[in-house]
Amino acid sequence: MNLTTLGIDLAKTSFSLVGMDQHGKVVLRKTLKRAQLLPFIAQCPSCLIGMEACSGTHYWGREFTKLGHKVGIIASKFIAPFRKGGKNDNNDAEAICEAVGRSTIWFVPIKTAEQQAQLCVHRVRQGLVCERTALINQLRGLLSEFGIVMPKGRYPAQREIPLILEDANNGLPMLARQMISNLWDRIKIANEQILFYDRELFRQAHHHAVAKRLLTIPGVGEQVASSVVASVPDPMLFKNSRQFAAWLGLVPRQYTTGGNVRLGRITKQGDNYLRMCLVHGARSVLANLKDKQDKISCWARELIARRGYLRAVVAMAARNARLIWTLMVKQEDYKVLATS
Repeated sequence: MNLTTLGIDLAKTSFSLVGMDQHGKVVLRKTLKRAQLLPFIAQCPSCLIGMEACSGTHYWGREFTKLGHKVGIIASKFIAPFRKGGKNDNNDAEAICEAVGRSTIWFVPIKTAEQQAQLCVHRVRQGLVCERTALINQLRGLLSEFGIVMPKGRYPAQREIPLILEDANNGLPMLARQMISNLWDRIKIANEQILFYDRELFRQAHHHAVAKRLLTIPGVGEQVASSVVASVPDPMLFKNSRQFAAWLGLVPRQYTTGGNVRLGRITKQGDNYLRMCLVHGARSVLANLKDKQDKISCWARELIARRGYLRAVVAMAARNARLIWTLMVKQEDYKVLATS
């Protein structure tokens, strides 16, 4: 069997495979159970295997690489244009097989098990942060039903909750007081768990050479440094720093026709979590500009005056993304430049 490319549509228990030869002719169509997949791939000749980026893709990518195959993981948005006919497992596998052979397709880098474990900390922590926010909002809404208005912000609200529970004259019924107390206990537990994960991220960032180098960039903390190290196994997968920023969705959306170039808002493509962390880091930099006279601080103040605060935040995040790629490639620390 002259098999050069193989597309696999992944699932939990059933896997559809479509293989093509060097001329693009389909030479294999097969559906396998989970236990049959690895033995079948092991007896296939060395080829390029394509898969859609989804849950479990990196595991299968590592296993197929061990068997001597080259693996290409493709984002789903690049596969859809190659699908012919209705959406089913066989058509998806054929579309993946056709897309993986294209030289212009971008592949998702395969993560190691250790990198995925590091990202687990970020994902679990972010889930707890969302849960804590939902609990505070729920508590705020329940109290408003009894005429009790909590102050804005997470920290003022959490300082106010014990005072509300201790106040016996605020008209809060006993049953409602018990429910509010239960919500407050869950918020405190979430705070303790988030603090534990923050310490774990601190440990990861300060015990990894590349992450420690990234921490020298203003606006890059433990969350950004550790998630970049876990998400980007090889910075040389990107041609330059702008391509890295584009991968994070921090470059303007372009609409060009008839020679007229129009640049709009940022694309917001790529890793939402990493982009969010970079934007929050940029906010912290702009919030602490004060009267600093280094080159970047002067540039940021001028940009705020010229384009506004929010655009300056995004510009700072995009700049930090480019710096991250540069420091990873050149293996250097960030140097503060004074004004001339």
